[in-house]
Amino acid sequence: MNLNLDFGAILERWPMFLDGAILTLQLASLATILGAVIGILGAIGRRSRNPVIVRICGIYVEAIRNTPLLVQIFLVYFGLASLGLKFSAFAVAALALTINVGAYATEIIRAGFDSIPRGQIEAAEGLALSRTQIYWHIVLLPAIEKVYPALTSQFVLLMLASSVTSQISAEELTAVANFVQSDTYRAFETYILVAVLYILLSLIMRLGFWLLGLAIFPRRRRLRTAL
Repeated sequence: MNLNLDFGAILERWPMFLDGAILTLQLASLATILGAVIGILGAIGRRSRNPVIVRICGIYVEAIRNTPLLVQIFLVYFGLASLGLKFSAFAVAALALTINVGAYATEIIRAGFDSIPRGQIEAAEGLALSRTQIYWHIVLLPAIEKVYPALTSQFVLLMLASSVTSQISAEELTAVANFVQSDTYRAFETYILVAVLYILLSLIMRLGFWLLGLAIFPRRRRLRTAL
């Protein structure tokens, strides 16, 4: 059996792949930022003294973590359409990905909160720090620092999972690949190239998170261990 690989027709369409890769990064970046905000608020909510807030946050986390991402995308896509709300495929994809990663980020950040010793907070109170200072310097930043590797890995996985948004015609990398392979009949070569591009995108995101970790966490900057 001879394997005849021909990347010529595939590489001729490199602008399409570049556009798809850029859109994939845009989706992942937007969902990462908004998902991180939801994760912080959700983690705070799950530790709230108000049982209603705790229950609402718990239902959100469990509902998202126990249903497939593709089903969630369809629910957002068709749900908004049924309400008469029309958004672009990119906006719907970004919203669905944000809702999804927000639930996972909530649990990861909550684990970071739980790792902060109570004595550390009491010591800060003894130094007469304000509640805002205590929460920011003693709870939030140290908690995120402890779970930063797990959090960034989840965001990279989100970027890879964004491939399923091609099902609602979001023109990200996998959607471009589907079009190219149907046009060139070179499916194997197309998806080899796409796999390589996803690896490069993962490395770009990891590098970005590493640099961000160095900027945010001074101790990690000194140790050169941002991830």
